[in-house]
Amino acid sequence: MGNISRRQFNRRLSQGIAGSALFSSVPLACAMAGTKSREESLGIALVGLGSYSTYQLAPALQDTKFCHLAGIVTGTKAKERIWAERYGIPAGNIYNYQNFDTIADNDDIDVVYVVLPNSMHAEFSIRAAQAGKHVICEKPMAVTVAECDAIIEACRKAGVKLGIGYRLHSEPYTQEVKRFVREKTFGKTAYVNAEAAYRSAGNPDQWRLNKALSGGGALMNMGVYSIQSTIYATGENPVKVTAQEFSTRPDYFKDTDETVTAQFQFPGGATGTVFTSHNANANSLYASCTGGWFSLKPANNYGPLAGESSNGPIQFKHESQQKLQMDDFASHILYGSVNRAPGEMGKRDMIIIEAIYRSISEGNRSVPLELGNMGLV
Repeated sequence: MGNISRRQFNRRLSQGIAGSALFSSVPLACAMAGTKSREESLGIALVGLGSYSTYQLAPALQDTKFCHLAGIVTGTKAKERIWAERYGIPAGNIYNYQNFDTIADNDDIDVVYVVLPNSMHAEFSIRAAQAGKHVICEKPMAVTVAECDAIIEACRKAGVKLGIGYRLHSEPYTQEVKRFVREKTFGKTAYVNAEAAYRSAGNPDQWRLNKALSGGGALMNMGVYSIQSTIYATGENPVKVTAQEFSTRPDYFKDTDETVTAQFQFPGGATGTVFTSHNANANSLYASCTGGWFSLKPANNYGPLAGESSNGPIQFKHESQQKLQMDDFASHILYGSVNRAPGEMGKRDMIIIEAIYRSISEGNRSVPLELGNMGLV
């Protein structure tokens, strides 16, 4: 965890988030933990009860078909009581970071979803695997490629499944883009531009602005979406990247990157540009092809997304991306369906991120990438 202890992290996380206010905008759960039979549903334990678990994952788990909220792991006593009351979680399924490893003895929990700051992903993904639990690791997978390798090896050795929290791979607009590319609906992609950014104006002490916890700034957070967009819009991994970094608020972004742009070359001849930032709002994907074009705008938020193409509008009914993602992973475990976001995909993206940082640190020079088909699903 670098320069910050877990105790300090828990204290920072709990500042301003106490009592019932934690769930002030979350509707009362319609289904309580453990109400679905184990034959048809896997029990998931959420590790880390920040805003994503609170407002996205836990509510989504009330509507999932193949999995349900079975347990929690938190370092905050107040959250234990609130979550137990809200979701009917029994005391035996509530853990903290110190006794987490005893989760190995709990048959109610099949999957551990690690939703902690990036620097803690490797530790708890590995501990979950060693406890014999399947693992979903929130993106980015880790803060180094070496940590990605360690997670993959731990899951392989334990014989458990590993998925990365890439929700977009389970939602229909992204799947339609993949179909366009696979079937060459608009011919071959020649150029793609992807943007994923938001303006951060909150607490300057938040963990995303602390490199010891985040591993990086906008690139590690939103940049993953823009990188992935260029990949599934071409159907290929890049072979070369050149990148630049910009900072206009150094007083606020003291420890992490504010804005990053990068240019990709793909083996089939396509070129791509990405933009990511914590100091601007951007959310789009555009691909120009030999026989037309397609775009998504918005392309990477929680939805609803929207799209159009040279053939007309792209329209799908909106559903919770988190619900679709977790059901897809549970189905992979239960029925052997495709793992839409395997560990190799998370590792590939970390290789690209490290190459982008390397390009920036070495004077914006072009950095080769040898990825082959790694992570393409």
